[in-house]
Amino acid sequence: MTTPAKLYGRELSAYDEVDVDELLAKLSQEELTMLAKEVDPDDNFLPPSQRNNYACEKDPTGPLNRKKLIEHINKQALETPDRPEVKPYVPGVIRGKKWIPPPPPEKVREAEEQITIDLGDEYEQALGTATQEEIIDLAAILGFHSMMNQDQYHASLLNKGQPVGLGWDGITKATKQKVYPMDPPNDTDPDKTIDRVKANDQSFVDLNWNNIKNISDEKFEKLFEALKTNTHLEVLSLVNVGLNDRTAQLLADALQANSSLRVVNVETNFISPAGVVQLVRALLATTCVEEFRASNQRSQVLGNKTEMEITRLVEQNPTLLRLGLHLEYSDARHRVASHLQRNIDRNCRLQKQARASLSLRLPRGRPPAVGVDSNFFNLTPPSVETTTPTTDRRIVEKPIIDNESISDKKSVTGDGKFVLAAPLDINPEPHSTPTTPEPERRLEI
Repeated sequence: MTTPAKLYGRELSAYDEVDVDELLAKLSQEELTMLAKEVDPDDNFLPPSQRNNYACEKDPTGPLNRKKLIEHINKQALETPDRPEVKPYVPGVIRGKKWIPPPPPEKVREAEEQITIDLGDEYEQALGTATQEEIIDLAAILGFHSMMNQDQYHASLLNKGQPVGLGWDGITKATKQKVYPMDPPNDTDPDKTIDRVKANDQSFVDLNWNNIKNISDEKFEKLFEALKTNTHLEVLSLVNVGLNDRTAQLLADALQANSSLRVVNVETNFISPAGVVQLVRALLATTCVEEFRASNQRSQVLGNKTEMEITRLVEQNPTLLRLGLHLEYSDARHRVASHLQRNIDRNCRLQKQARASLSLRLPRGRPPAVGVDSNFFNLTPPSVETTTPTTDRRIVEKPIIDNESISDKKSVTGDGKFVLAAPLDINPEPHSTPTTPEPERRLEI
């Protein structure tokens, strides 16, 4: 049960019948001024000078002069005398009562006490006679990283020996930076590559203009115009070449007409978020681009509206497998990642189905039947036009020519003679020793 609010010992409901205007009429001007100072009305329409309790009665001295104000503050600080010290300062003499920290609790003191563990005589002797380098190696093996620096830790793991002058009390020096050689400049000739793209060279499948400076817009126009009719180029890499929105629009038009590109990389350029959206929209017109990268552009943040538009376009693309863009919002990242994973799974299923259908179309070797001579299936059939007299099982003086039946049972020797294969030897007992086949017979034609 809650206690009712009270004012001056009486409940608030007792003041409902009090006439506030009648009470204010009985107050004098001084009492009204004091009441106004004590009450802070919550009225946003009143100026701050009338809502606060402070009321300055001094006349204004004019506009603010910051320089004079700072000079006045400094002058007052210099002219104000310091407070006199009760006891003068003497070096080495403690003035007043020295602060002594309180003793730690009992549990903390017990935790700080050294814990003694009986390791046995063998381990005690080994640790007692171990050198400092061996102790450091043991600490590295046990994972005590805070007891050593990075050089000691890696030297222990690689068994290189501890650095000279570095121990438990040694001075840790900065590790020298590893100097890596600079990447060689890109020596690709843009004019030659444009000619090869325009000529639709079958051997030219990878175009790399990365980090080539001062490429004119005319060369970009020629390249993108040639891409519309090229059918062999698969990789287009234009990293740090100075692409802008105008050239990005030309690239988007080229992507819509091209049908062979699989990888498009335009990272580290000056493309605006609207230009990136145009490139992603152009990927819907082609069904061959599997990887698209356009991060690190002029605007680091694309914005919520742009990211949602890119997400919508990516979800409509059934062939895109990898996307190189920095998306700030988690909803866009999750939706894009889920759709790309579905595309990858669908692509894997299609590849498995293609391999399975290809394996069904390929001819398979026929295994030899049980009880049939294996030489029967190793014969090389002659041309269909040549006829060889033969019978069903044995040779007679007047053979019956049957081209269709003998095409599967005859072969040609080196001297131009036909050889009939041995007749079928059906063994009723397949697990027994097969009978010896009859010798081959030759016919002179």
